[in-house]
Amino acid sequence: MEGPELAWLAADRAMVTATGDPMLAAAATVQLGQVLRASGRARAALSTALAAAYRIAPPDPADAAAPEISLCGTLLVQAALAAARHGDDHSTAELVEDAATMAARVVDGHDHHHTAFGPTAVELARVAAALDLGNAGDAIAWHEKATTRDAWRWLPAAHRAAHLLDVARAYLHTDDPINAGRILVEADRTAPAEVRQRPAARSVLAQVARDPRAPATIIQLAAALGVT
Repeated sequence: MEGPELAWLAADRAMVTATGDPMLAAAATVQLGQVLRASGRARAALSTALAAAYRIAPPDPADAAAPEISLCGTLLVQAALAAARHGDDHSTAELVEDAATMAARVVDGHDHHHTAFGPTAVELARVAAALDLGNAGDAIAWHEKATTRDAWRWLPAAHRAAHLLDVARAYLHTDDPINAGRILVEADRTAPAEVRQRPAARSVLAQVARDPRAPATIIQLAAALGVT
């Protein structure tokens, strides 16, 4: 069974398990939204994430508990990323700002519902959104800001590596294979499986390795993995 099919199966099982529990269902919807977006169904991902966020949104955020806010904010992030993938810059901006407001209440350093939600996570979402909207320069600027935070190092390794792959793509879009290669090496050191096993990551690696200006470390990594 391939990666996409496994992702669909995992999301489906999570939704079935969560039946009758709004918070568990919302957590499962985060995963479902990711799968929908990855399979090219950005509009469905947007509506699904928003519907789940509205279902669990606290009547008064000022009185809500951090775990509840984290889950709702994560769903807003997923909705923002789906809107960006769909090319809707206005909705993306609104949803990211709403998520940022919630993130300010949660602060960094927590992992409620395994979301790692907080201000740094929202800034990383700005990077991915900017890249999908065709603003690679903005994506790089947001990356540089986000990674100066101490909380960047607190995020799960796979989360950091996935983000770095987005940044490598952004550098490629700005015709900067040297920095793209540097970021890929950092991603490989952070979570090798994210670079060596994900088809999208191998594609980025191949693009960087083919450039005459590619760093030697990238050429060696590509050769070792059989990426051409």
